[in-house]
Amino acid sequence: MNLHELSPVPGSRKKKKRIGFGLSSGHGKTAGKGHKGQKSRKSPGISANFEGGQMPLARRIPKRGFSNFRFALKYEIVNIADLEDRFEAGTEVNAVALYALRLISDVNKPVKILGVGEISKNLTVQANAYSASAAKKIEAAGGKAEVI
Repeated sequence: MNLHELSPVPGSRKKKKRIGFGLSSGHGKTAGKGHKGQKSRKSPGISANFEGGQMPLARRIPKRGFSNFRFALKYEIVNIADLEDRFEAGTEVNAVALYALRLISDVNKPVKILGVGEISKNLTVQANAYSASAAKKIEAAGGKAEVI
């Protein structure tokens, strides 16, 4: 068998539906859209939630309450176990240093240190927020937990 003798398995390749190529194309005249009606027109602009003129469900149901999700502060999270693994004793840990080691994805977002894991090195950590256990563990190891 040679390279030029290869061909796809019969039935595995389907021809594209070519619309608007006349009556003999197999999709002629109305191009598979039937006669008249909104969906037969050039641009059938109906959204997914359109209910034929009936008031859509999303507008019918009562709206109650308030969600702070859109306005909540989103922190870059770092565990103290990661600090233990990646930094030497006596190092100053800040957002730039964390970004350089790919522990956070954005220098401009606030950083929060969580107390998952153990720490034995004395580090000077500068972050926007700490969990209570993280601050306690950093202080116990002889380091400083500075709030920016």
